[in-house]
Amino acid sequence: MVNRQDAFAEALDIEQGTVSMLYGRLDAARERAQSALREAYGRGPGSRQAMVEREVAAAEQARRLAQLNGVERGLCFGRIDDTTGETTYVGRIGLRDEEHESVLIDWRAPAARPFYMATASDPGGLLRRRHLHLRDRAVVGLDDEVFDLERMSEGDRRALVGEAALLAALRKGRTGRMGDVVATIQTEQDRVIRAGLQGALVVQGGPGTGKTVAALHRAAYLLYTHRDTLERRGVLVVGPNTMFLRYIGQVLPALGETQVVMATVGELFPGVRATVADSPAAAVVKGDPLMAAVVAGAVRERQRAPAGDLLVDYDGLRLRVPHEVCAQLRDRARAVRLPHNMARKLYVTELLKELALAEARAVEEALHLEEVALDDPELADSLDLARDLDEVDLALASERLWSQPEIRQAVDDLWPELTPQRLISELLASPDTLWSVSPSGLEWQDVVRPLEAEFTVDDVPLLDEAAELLGEDDSSSRRDSRDLEADWEEQELYAREVLQTTGLLEEGIFTEANLLAERNADAGAELSTADRAAADRTWAYGHVIVDEAQELSPMAWRMVMRRVPAKSLTVVGDLAQTGSAAGARSWGEVLDPHLQGRWREERLLVNYRTPVEIMRVAADVLHALDPGQQPPESVREGEAEPRALRLGAGELPALAQAELAEIGEGRLGILTPDARRGEIAALFPESDLEAPVVVLTVTQAKGLEFDAVVVVDPSGILAQSPRGVQDLYVAVTRATRRLTVVHEGDLPPMLSRLA
Repeated sequence: MVNRQDAFAEALDIEQGTVSMLYGRLDAARERAQSALREAYGRGPGSRQAMVEREVAAAEQARRLAQLNGVERGLCFGRIDDTTGETTYVGRIGLRDEEHESVLIDWRAPAARPFYMATASDPGGLLRRRHLHLRDRAVVGLDDEVFDLERMSEGDRRALVGEAALLAALRKGRTGRMGDVVATIQTEQDRVIRAGLQGALVVQGGPGTGKTVAALHRAAYLLYTHRDTLERRGVLVVGPNTMFLRYIGQVLPALGETQVVMATVGELFPGVRATVADSPAAAVVKGDPLMAAVVAGAVRERQRAPAGDLLVDYDGLRLRVPHEVCAQLRDRARAVRLPHNMARKLYVTELLKELALAEARAVEEALHLEEVALDDPELADSLDLARDLDEVDLALASERLWSQPEIRQAVDDLWPELTPQRLISELLASPDTLWSVSPSGLEWQDVVRPLEAEFTVDDVPLLDEAAELLGEDDSSSRRDSRDLEADWEEQELYAREVLQTTGLLEEGIFTEANLLAERNADAGAELSTADRAAADRTWAYGHVIVDEAQELSPMAWRMVMRRVPAKSLTVVGDLAQTGSAAGARSWGEVLDPHLQGRWREERLLVNYRTPVEIMRVAADVLHALDPGQQPPESVREGEAEPRALRLGAGELPALAQAELAEIGEGRLGILTPDARRGEIAALFPESDLEAPVVVLTVTQAKGLEFDAVVVVDPSGILAQSPRGVQDLYVAVTRATRRLTVVHEGDLPPMLSRLA
């Protein structure tokens, strides 16, 4: 009898053979494109028609070569088997064999439609959909979805891998309830996947309900059914940590890099990659929506009028601008309601004019004193340099003054040009500023830190808020745009002159000139939608998926909502697993300020991953959190009862080896309190998602699942934050087969079932 590991290895070999063949076809297509490109460039000048044909052919082959190079990663990601016995492979581009028969279907082609459209309730003639996970050119993982198990052969059933193997086992259950539960799972997830693009959908589901997989299938479904919108605007997937994003990045390679940006909250501000977590107290303060007023107050605090008159010593003169004039200029600049750095331009322009007038008055005063000293008061009284300055004189004088360091410093002291990084760093390092701008109710003492401190995850929404309020002076970018346009016109004029000189330009023919101009211009590599979106803080996405959404603070939600003006969102999470002290207590609390109640909720109630025995332990923890909450109903029995062991940290490697021996080829997760992660990780030579054993904090394990889990020091997990019970609930629900709790002191009462 073939066991499942052998079946998986056999399936992997079969798919590797196909994928290797497809990469061979890709290499052949590249070689043909390169040869055609060399041939096009090798042609002589010839006639006008020949020259135009050469340029067109070269441009076409260059585009084709760029396309072929761009699909190297994740060339083939899917396979579909239909009820007629046909097998079709789906990938990022279409390929044909030597007989011109299709061997790979472009995912955008009509023939690939069933791969995206098939669901449990409407399989569209499919028996199976298989996802292929590639690393470079190697097939490293497979995941099957079966739509009609009864029509599959016994050999195909044995070869099922991934979730399909589990669902097949559930269908073979001895009670009728098993089949009903599988249908319920598929119906629940189908409603999520096929929900419309418009509006916000909340997917509330407990551990093991498949909410993440459903949300990612929804992303693929939306990308296909709303291709025009989402190909242009892209999809943003926000996850709780980088490990989680690496994990889900292997689930649906069809999402690829071209249209989907995957980021944590700490990566949503371009140029910043924050991974450090704040203390629970600091996270609560920074996540409070009142922090928006704090940041706004910090900006206004940097728009100042001097305590008295503005005095600037320059070139032997003392320039004086009255306090009331400075205050009027500040208030006028504020009144235009432009972002700080854009309003600064108006403020600087007007203040420089006042300084130019002040310079004229200072010069006049100096001359007056000199003439009085020469006993010529009549000449002195006739001078009025400030009155004689016209607009041109003021502009020239302002430009000259702005080049002087003393003048620039004086202006910057009153209305500096600010970056979000500078504003937030200086704000959090200044107790006096925080005290003066913080609304009542905020314990600002918890967030004070040194000026040079690195940014934390909870700082990123503050940076985004600051960027909204600061803006940036776009004068230089507009000037660069004008220069680029002028350069393009010059390139086109040059191209036309070349064609005219060679006698190839005929009246009314502009294509050749444009084409040559494009060939001469070097615009750099063309960026994908995802590349452009990730680099642009103001990018408006077509849809946003937020996974483990219960972890986001109100300030983080403000940042996310700015990125999806159409408010088209899929919000995925479980309120019972909220670990962040600043996270959600209810969906309405975090969504209603932005959506005013215009959101709908789908609940996933069936747990098909976590065994019944483990969920009994989890239910005790959940009851300690809230006696009124019910965990999702588990539908499978496990292979071993959960257990508690009194062990020291030094005995963990031996325990890990024993657990690995029990689960065979599976993976073991060791979950620790935040403070002990380094200590425990040092006991294992390798500890990442690719290793058999991975050591993580509970926060890092959000959204991840392992064959076996060892929870270390449950009392430490409970004590590390105000949401310690939720953290423990997350920890004990990560296992799909075996759960062991290791403790040195007393076992928490909520785990008494394990005693």
